[in-house]
Amino acid sequence: MEYVTAVPHPPSEAAEPARASRRSLAAALLCGALGAAVALLATRQRWSEGTATVAGGAFPLTAKGSDVTGVPAALAIVGLAALVAVFAVRRSGRYAVAALLALSGVGTLVTALLGASDSAALDEQAARVSGDTSATVDALSHTAWPYVAAAGGALLLVAGLLALRYGRLWPAMSGRYERSGAPRARRAATAADPDRPEDLWKALDRGEDPTAGADPA
Repeated sequence: MEYVTAVPHPPSEAAEPARASRRSLAAALLCGALGAAVALLATRQRWSEGTATVAGGAFPLTAKGSDVTGVPAALAIVGLAALVAVFAVRRSGRYAVAALLALSGVGTLVTALLGASDSAALDEQAARVSGDTSATVDALSHTAWPYVAAAGGALLLVAGLLALRYGRLWPAMSGRYERSGAPRARRAATAADPDRPEDLWKALDRGEDPTAGADPA
């Protein structure tokens, strides 16, 4: 008598797209939300500092990220909105929103790096406190916060790239209200009660025959 040994089947290949969808979705949400939060937080911190020469001596000056440039914060908000909108659209619309998310990350990254060496904000402050429009800041130095904002932009970029690559596998917001992509059937209208005039008028408004289904007298 021959015995047949059962060979275990490998995991279904159909499960791979589902796992990739879950992992990419989680990674995109984490990168996008964290990137926007980091960029917004960094723009509220001190990016540069220096001094201005006034009659009484050296006057200390500081500039926050929002004083240097408001672009990184604005693009971080756009990126966060695009991350949410990815789940509200389908097909080509999802690719367009994912591209906007990626571009928001690129813009945040680039403008934050450009602001890392900018001195215009402090020069304006120096001119204001000294009363000399040609005055410039002295002893200029920069902090690491612009690079933190750039890192937030990089995370937004990663979220956008993930959305471009795997977004077609992600569910949409309305997916839980549908089955197999088919619209839900309308609930059957109840027959109008001939003893209630309001039911008869409602049936007429719906274009129905209020006498249909009624028992003959």
